[in-house]
Amino acid sequence: MSSKDAPPPLPEPLGVPVADSHTHLDMQSGTVEEALAKAAAAGVDTVVQVGCDLKGSRWAARTAAAYDNVHAAVALHPNEAPRIVLGDPGGAGPRQGAREAGGDAALDEALAEIDRLAALPEVKAVGETGLDFFRTGPEGRAAQERSFRAHIEIAKRHGKALVIHDREAHDDVLRVLAEEGAPERTVFHCYSGDAAMARVCAEAGYYMSFAGNVTFKNAQPLRDALAAAPLDLVLVETDAPFLTPVPYRGRPNAPYLVPITVRAMAQVRGIGEEAMSTAIAVNTARAFDY
Repeated sequence: MSSKDAPPPLPEPLGVPVADSHTHLDMQSGTVEEALAKAAAAGVDTVVQVGCDLKGSRWAARTAAAYDNVHAAVALHPNEAPRIVLGDPGGAGPRQGAREAGGDAALDEALAEIDRLAALPEVKAVGETGLDFFRTGPEGRAAQERSFRAHIEIAKRHGKALVIHDREAHDDVLRVLAEEGAPERTVFHCYSGDAAMARVCAEAGYYMSFAGNVTFKNAQPLRDALAAAPLDLVLVETDAPFLTPVPYRGRPNAPYLVPITVRAMAQVRGIGEEAMSTAIAVNTARAFDY
């Protein structure tokens, strides 16, 4: 195994345990038990396992039911909805109109299953849902928005948190949340807005979860947003296996690396590691109601 593929070493553990508010254990190497044990050794005592499609959402719910310190979030990722409705837009097959006719029914079926999963007690959130204009072009935006609105309704009806994926779609995500009425607990996962947007989110009471990219050299706007966000609305996450913090960027991420990001966040805020960890632990439990 090359050093680039090797897991980074275990960081110094946090004195006050925190939660990884957004991870994908099903995309990481090793077993769930190994991931949780390694996380606990680093002071990460809870994880929110996030589904991105039906298979992943079922897995998240099963895993959360099996482990007390794992909570599930279930959803169709914003890029999943256009795939269901349009199929492969570039592939050979029925014309787009025919795809859409069958695809709308298929999306309704998939959303009905997310609705069923969202009722389970081990499922604490509906997400990640939202809008992604980076990977999905204009032809898929209507399906994305329809799916997003449906997820908002599901979260509100079941009294669950809403976990937002917002990529290059800030204004439209905020617009849809305002039009639909956001759930009482709404989390912007892997927060990607600037300080001005952080103030808008704060006014609405939305939580902002920061990932390893807050440590990247070119991420000053993110650090400015973190500095502007109220401390009681700040969470931390890995989004593992993605977004590994510096100095291990490019290597596999996992919940046990949360301490690196927490320490970077404390530095940005100008507070001690213990104060940062305590705030994150309290905020995450409040956001996900566990």
